[in-house]
Amino acid sequence: MTNPPDHTRINDIFLGPLERPALRWLAAHAPTWMTPNICTTIGVLGGVIIFLGYLLSNLHPGFFWLASFGFLVNWYGDSLDGTLARYRKIERPAYGFFIDHSTDAATQVIIFFGLGLSPYISFNMACLALVGYLLLSVLAYIRTYVSNEFKISYSKLGPTEIRALAVLLNTVMFFFGALQWPVQQGALGRLTLNLYDLALGFVFLVLVFFYITTATREVRRLGKETG
Repeated sequence: MTNPPDHTRINDIFLGPLERPALRWLAAHAPTWMTPNICTTIGVLGGVIIFLGYLLSNLHPGFFWLASFGFLVNWYGDSLDGTLARYRKIERPAYGFFIDHSTDAATQVIIFFGLGLSPYISFNMACLALVGYLLLSVLAYIRTYVSNEFKISYSKLGPTEIRALAVLLNTVMFFFGALQWPVQQGALGRLTLNLYDLALGFVFLVLVFFYITTATREVRRLGKETG
């Protein structure tokens, strides 16, 4: 079985040149009481803040800013825990890998559920996007086992870019509100075209595309190695 310390972590993202030095600086200046476990907890707390921001946006769109703040908190905790452990040389690879990614999965469920409970996005589309995200996450964990490679970026896109796009979406929803248009559909009656649902549908298709293409390449590679 592949051990967590044996794998190569691949996170080649657009924002990497900004994110990596920022995380190193944050790790170097973190207070002594800040531990990787506390960082992980902060990341989960960020997910809860996002959920509350989306839920409360039904009362006032200003709460979308709370959701965006939650994404910043989530980024800080989720991205810093491993960096801090490596900086202080206190890694516990198996423990850290399990805690980090099991809490990540739960946090993503919280975030997407919150998104689906916001006033402008349907719960069904939020869950569909969550399915795509979890599919790609499961594939990343499986590939860690079979290829010693933990890949969390695809075409320069990773979790940090997804957070940035979510903040952009929140900003659009705050300033423009519902972007819906009635569409005449013959015998089916009048349907509503929701721009935000279309955007989430596109995200789902992109995630599934990366899932299928990556899984196909891995199957071919493993087939050649074992053929």
